Amino acid sequence: MSSHFRLSKIKFLKRTLITSITCLGAIAPITTATAQNNDRPKIVSTFLPVHLFTKAVVGDTGEVDILISPGAEVHDYQATPDDAKLLSEADVLVENGLGIEEFLSGLIANAGNSNLQQITASEGIEVIEGEHDEHEEEEHGHGHHHEEGDPHVWLDPVLAQQQVATIRDGLIAIDPNNADSYRSNADAYIQQLQQLDNEFQQRLAPVAGCNFITFHDAFAYLAQRYGLQQEAIVEIPEDSITPSDIQRVQQTAEQYQVKALLTEPGIEDKRIQQISSDLNLPLEAIDPLESGETDPQYYFQVMRGNMEALERACQN
Repeated sequence: MSSHFRLSKIKFLKRTLITSITCLGAIAPITTATAQNNDRPKIVSTFLPVHLFTKAVVGDTGEVDILISPGAEVHDYQATPDDAKLLSEADVLVENGLGIEEFLSGLIANAGNSNLQQITASEGIEVIEGEHDEHEEEEHGHGHHHEEGDPHVWLDPVLAQQQVATIRDGLIAIDPNNADSYRSNADAYIQQLQQLDNEFQQRLAPVAGCNFITFHDAFAYLAQRYGLQQEAIVEIPEDSITPSDIQRVQQTAEQYQVKALLTEPGIEDKRIQQISSDLNLPLEAIDPLESGETDPQYYFQVMRGNMEALERACQN
C-alpha cells in the first residue's frame, strides 16, 4: 500500500480539507475570589468555537475578547506582543485544550499575569485518539499531530453542550457574583444545542452507516455521534497534483463507493475541482467552524449547513 495513503480511523493533516462521503476544563487551579474587576471580569477566549461558547455563557455580563481572529490558522498560530498584552490585562482565559492551542503556554508565560484564571473547555471529554504518519509529514512538510487526541470536539453538538457547561462552571467558580447570569445564559444555549442534536439525529438516521474518506480529520466526533464512520485519509500535496494522486483518490473512492467530495467553504482549489471532474463526483462543502461570525448563534447556522451537506452527500 502506498505510503501516501492508508486506512485510518483518525489522522491529523494540513488545513486543506476535502472529505469524501459514501453512501450515501481541566479548569486550572482556581479560587473563589472574584475577578480583578468585581462587576465585569475581562475574559479572553482563544479561537472562534471557544469564543462562541464563551460569549453565549457571558451574555451581557461582560465582554469577551478573542486571541486568534476568525479565519487564522489555529494549528500554526504564532502569538504576538499584542496577544501577550491582552492576556496580561485579562482575568480569565478560556481555551479548547487537547493541544490545538500549541502556542498558549509560551504566551501565558510571556504575559506574566499571575492572577490569570484558566478554563479548559474540553475537560472531561472522552477523546478520540489520533495516528501520526511521519513519512507524510516529512515528504509534504506538514501535518498536525496532537498527542492529546483529536481536538475538534466542538463539532459534535453533544460535546458542545459539555464544553458550554464547563465554561459555565468555571466562570461561576471564578466570578460567583454573576453566577445566576452565567447559569441562565448557559442553560438557554444548551437547550438550543439539544435541539440541534435532535435535528442531526432525525436527519442523519436514514443514512447511518455511511463511510467517508477525508483529507482532514475534523469531523470524527460528528461522524461517531451520528453513525457515520471516518475510514481513511488520502494525502494530497500542497503544490501541484499528479496523476498518481488522482489514482489514489480514485482507488479509495471505488473501495468505499464514494458519492461526493466535501471541501471547506470558500476554498477555490483547482486540484479539488480536477479530482471532482476526473472522478465525476459532485462537490459539497462542510465547515470546521474556525472562521466566520462571532455571534453565538452563528454556531447553529454553520452546523445546520453541515448537517444538510452530509445529508445530501449520503443520499447522492
